[in-house]
Amino acid sequence: MLPRVLPLRSSVMDVPPGFNPTLILVLNLAGTFVFGISGGLAAVRARLDLLGVVVLATVVALAGGVTRDLLIGTPPATVRDWRYLAAAGVAGLVCFFAGSALERFERSVMLFDAVGLSLFAVTGATKALQFGLGPAQAVLLGTVTGVGGGMLRDLLLGEIPTVLREGLYAVPAMLGAAVLVIAQEAGSTSPVFPVLGAAVCMVVRLLGLKYGLTLPIARSEKG
Repeated sequence: MLPRVLPLRSSVMDVPPGFNPTLILVLNLAGTFVFGISGGLAAVRARLDLLGVVVLATVVALAGGVTRDLLIGTPPATVRDWRYLAAAGVAGLVCFFAGSALERFERSVMLFDAVGLSLFAVTGATKALQFGLGPAQAVLLGTVTGVGGGMLRDLLLGEIPTVLREGLYAVPAMLGAAVLVIAQEAGSTSPVFPVLGAAVCMVVRLLGLKYGLTLPIARSEKG
Protein backbone atom coordinates (compact mmCIF):
# COMPACT_ATOMS: atom_id res chain seq x y z
CA MET A 1 0.00 0.00 0.00
CA LEU A 2 1.35 3.44 -0.92
CA PRO A 3 1.90 5.86 1.99
CA ARG A 4 -0.84 8.41 2.42
CA VAL A 5 0.30 11.84 1.21
CA LEU A 6 -0.02 14.32 4.03
CA PRO A 7 -0.86 17.98 3.40
CA LEU A 8 2.00 20.42 3.84
CA ARG A 9 1.27 21.18 7.45
CA SER A 10 2.49 19.77 10.71
CA SER A 11 0.53 18.21 13.51
CA VAL A 12 -1.05 20.61 15.99
CA MET A 13 1.39 19.18 18.49
CA ASP A 14 4.41 20.35 16.49
CA VAL A 15 4.18 24.11 16.84
CA PRO A 16 3.07 26.55 19.53
CA PRO A 17 -0.16 28.49 19.03
CA GLY A 18 0.41 31.50 16.77
CA PHE A 19 3.47 30.30 14.89
CA ASN A 20 2.85 29.45 11.26
CA PRO A 21 2.76 25.63 11.17
CA THR A 22 3.69 25.47 7.49
CA LEU A 23 6.80 27.59 8.05
CA ILE A 24 7.93 25.45 10.98
CA LEU A 25 7.34 22.25 9.03
CA VAL A 26 9.31 23.59 6.07
CA LEU A 27 12.18 24.56 8.38
CA ASN A 28 12.06 21.11 9.99
CA LEU A 29 12.16 19.28 6.67
CA ALA A 30 14.85 21.59 5.32
CA GLY A 31 16.94 21.00 8.44
CA THR A 32 16.44 17.25 8.10
CA PHE A 33 17.57 17.28 4.48
CA VAL A 34 20.55 19.57 5.07
CA PHE A 35 21.78 17.63 8.09
CA GLY A 36 21.34 14.49 6.01
CA ILE A 37 23.63 16.05 3.40
CA SER A 38 26.26 16.81 6.05
CA GLY A 39 26.11 13.22 7.31
CA GLY A 40 26.12 11.78 3.81
CA LEU A 41 29.14 13.85 2.73
CA ALA A 42 31.03 12.79 5.84
CA ALA A 43 30.22 9.17 4.93
CA VAL A 44 31.46 9.72 1.36
CA ARG A 45 34.73 11.13 2.68
CA ALA A 46 35.04 8.07 4.92
CA ARG A 47 34.53 5.91 1.80
CA LEU A 48 31.46 4.08 3.08
CA ASP A 49 29.29 2.03 0.71
CA LEU A 50 25.79 2.97 -0.49
CA LEU A 51 24.08 1.56 2.60
CA GLY A 52 26.59 3.24 4.89
CA VAL A 53 26.09 6.62 3.26
CA VAL A 54 22.29 6.43 3.43
CA VAL A 55 22.29 5.12 7.00
CA LEU A 56 24.70 7.77 8.27
CA ALA A 57 22.78 10.52 6.48
CA THR A 58 19.51 9.30 8.00
CA VAL A 59 20.88 8.90 11.51
CA VAL A 60 22.52 12.32 11.48
CA ALA A 61 19.40 13.97 10.06
CA LEU A 62 17.05 12.52 12.66
CA ALA A 63 19.13 12.22 15.83
CA GLY A 64 18.59 15.73 17.15
CA GLY A 65 14.82 15.71 16.67
CA VAL A 66 14.40 12.23 18.11
CA THR A 67 16.46 13.17 21.18
CA ARG A 68 14.39 16.33 21.68
CA ASP A 69 11.07 14.49 21.42
CA LEU A 70 12.17 11.76 23.82
CA LEU A 71 13.29 14.37 26.36
CA ILE A 72 9.94 16.12 26.02
CA GLY A 73 8.14 12.81 26.37
CA THR A 74 6.33 12.63 23.04
CA PRO A 75 6.60 10.09 20.21
CA PRO A 76 9.27 11.32 17.75
CA ALA A 77 7.80 13.21 14.80
CA THR A 78 9.77 10.97 12.44
CA VAL A 79 7.64 8.02 13.56
CA ARG A 80 4.41 9.86 12.77
CA ASP A 81 5.43 11.55 9.53
CA TRP A 82 7.18 9.64 6.73
CA ARG A 83 8.41 12.86 5.10
CA TYR A 84 11.27 13.17 7.57
CA LEU A 85 12.61 9.73 6.69
CA ALA A 86 12.12 10.51 3.01
CA ALA A 87 14.07 13.78 3.27
CA ALA A 88 16.92 12.05 5.11
CA GLY A 89 17.02 9.12 2.69
CA VAL A 90 17.02 11.38 -0.37
CA ALA A 91 19.88 13.37 1.14
CA GLY A 92 21.90 10.18 1.51
CA LEU A 93 21.25 9.16 -2.10
CA VAL A 94 22.19 12.63 -3.34
CA CYS A 95 25.49 12.41 -1.47
CA PHE A 96 26.29 8.95 -2.79
CA PHE A 97 25.61 9.79 -6.43
CA ALA A 98 26.69 13.45 -6.43
CA GLY A 99 29.10 13.58 -3.51
CA SER A 100 32.09 14.49 -5.65
CA ALA A 101 30.23 17.49 -7.10
CA LEU A 102 29.10 18.68 -3.66
CA GLU A 103 32.62 18.34 -2.27
CA ARG A 104 33.88 20.88 -4.77
CA PHE A 105 32.39 23.52 -2.53
CA GLU A 106 34.95 24.53 0.07
CA ARG A 107 34.30 23.00 3.47
CA SER A 108 30.96 21.69 2.25
CA VAL A 109 30.32 19.43 5.23
CA MET A 110 30.72 22.31 7.67
CA LEU A 111 28.56 24.60 5.53
CA PHE A 112 25.66 22.13 5.41
CA ASP A 113 26.19 21.39 9.09
CA ALA A 114 25.88 25.12 9.91
CA VAL A 115 22.62 25.38 7.98
CA GLY A 116 21.17 22.28 9.66
CA LEU A 117 22.32 23.52 13.08
CA SER A 118 20.52 26.82 12.52
CA LEU A 119 17.24 25.34 11.35
CA PHE A 120 17.07 22.70 14.07
CA ALA A 121 17.96 25.13 16.87
CA VAL A 122 14.90 27.19 15.98
CA THR A 123 12.46 24.33 15.42
CA GLY A 124 13.67 22.53 18.55
CA ALA A 125 12.98 25.58 20.70
CA THR A 126 9.61 26.03 19.00
CA LYS A 127 8.45 22.54 19.88
CA ALA A 128 9.64 22.87 23.47
CA LEU A 129 7.57 26.03 23.85
CA GLN A 130 4.53 24.30 22.41
CA PHE A 131 4.73 21.64 25.11
CA GLY A 132 4.71 24.30 27.81
CA LEU A 133 8.38 24.22 28.80
CA GLY A 134 10.01 27.35 30.19
CA PRO A 135 12.28 29.72 28.26
CA ALA A 136 15.54 28.22 29.58
CA GLN A 137 14.40 24.68 28.84
CA ALA A 138 13.30 25.72 25.34
CA VAL A 139 16.72 27.21 24.58
CA LEU A 140 18.39 24.08 25.93
CA LEU A 141 16.25 21.73 23.84
CA GLY A 142 16.76 23.91 20.78
CA THR A 143 20.50 23.54 21.29
CA VAL A 144 20.22 19.77 21.80
CA THR A 145 18.19 19.46 18.60
CA GLY A 146 20.81 21.42 16.70
CA VAL A 147 23.95 19.69 17.95
CA GLY A 148 22.58 16.14 18.29
CA GLY A 149 23.04 15.09 14.67
CA GLY A 150 26.56 16.46 14.37
CA MET A 151 27.62 14.78 17.61
CA LEU A 152 26.36 11.39 16.47
CA ARG A 153 27.98 11.82 13.05
CA ASP A 154 31.38 12.45 14.60
CA LEU A 155 31.03 9.60 17.09
CA LEU A 156 30.07 7.10 14.39
CA LEU A 157 33.13 8.14 12.38
CA GLY A 158 35.43 7.81 15.39
CA GLU A 159 36.06 11.53 15.89
CA ILE A 160 35.77 13.84 18.89
CA PRO A 161 32.40 15.61 18.49
CA THR A 162 32.70 19.09 17.03
CA VAL A 163 30.63 20.52 19.86
CA LEU A 164 33.35 19.48 22.36
CA ARG A 165 36.30 20.90 20.46
CA GLU A 166 34.91 23.98 18.72
CA GLY A 167 33.39 26.55 21.04
CA LEU A 168 31.23 28.28 18.46
CA TYR A 169 29.00 25.31 17.74
CA ALA A 170 26.65 25.01 20.67
CA VAL A 171 26.84 28.76 21.34
CA PRO A 172 25.34 29.78 17.97
CA ALA A 173 22.55 27.24 18.47
CA MET A 174 21.78 28.76 21.86
CA LEU A 175 21.70 32.26 20.39
CA GLY A 176 19.41 31.24 17.54
CA ALA A 177 17.02 29.45 19.89
CA ALA A 178 17.08 32.42 22.27
CA VAL A 179 15.93 34.82 19.54
CA LEU A 180 12.78 32.77 18.97
CA VAL A 181 12.16 32.19 22.67
CA ILE A 182 12.50 35.89 23.51
CA ALA A 183 10.08 36.78 20.73
CA GLN A 184 7.57 34.22 21.99
CA GLU A 185 7.88 35.41 25.58
CA ALA A 186 7.28 38.96 24.36
CA GLY A 187 4.05 37.80 22.74
CA SER A 188 5.19 37.99 19.12
CA THR A 189 4.41 35.17 16.72
CA SER A 190 5.69 36.89 13.59
CA PRO A 191 7.26 34.50 11.05
CA VAL A 192 10.22 36.87 10.97
CA PHE A 193 11.59 35.56 14.26
CA PRO A 194 12.10 31.87 13.36
CA VAL A 195 13.95 33.01 10.22
CA LEU A 196 15.90 35.62 12.18
CA GLY A 197 16.89 33.09 14.83
CA ALA A 198 18.16 30.67 12.19
CA ALA A 199 20.06 33.49 10.47
CA VAL A 200 21.74 34.58 13.72
CA CYS A 201 22.83 31.04 14.46
CA MET A 202 24.22 30.46 10.98
CA VAL A 203 26.08 33.78 10.79
CA VAL A 204 27.75 33.28 14.18
CA ARG A 205 28.69 29.70 13.29
CA LEU A 206 30.16 30.66 9.92
CA LEU A 207 32.07 33.58 11.43
CA GLY A 208 33.50 31.20 14.01
CA LEU A 209 34.62 28.86 11.24
CA LYS A 210 36.11 31.64 9.12
CA TYR A 211 38.08 33.31 11.89
CA GLY A 212 38.78 30.26 14.05
CA LEU A 213 36.88 31.62 17.04
CA THR A 214 36.54 29.28 20.02
CA LEU A 215 35.80 29.35 23.70
CA PRO A 216 38.79 29.13 26.08
CA ILE A 217 40.44 25.70 25.86
CA ALA A 218 41.34 23.71 28.97
CA ARG A 219 45.07 23.69 29.74
CA SER A 220 47.00 20.62 30.81
CA GLU A 221 50.46 20.38 32.34
CA LYS A 222 51.11 17.46 29.97
CA GLY A 223 49.97 19.52 26.97
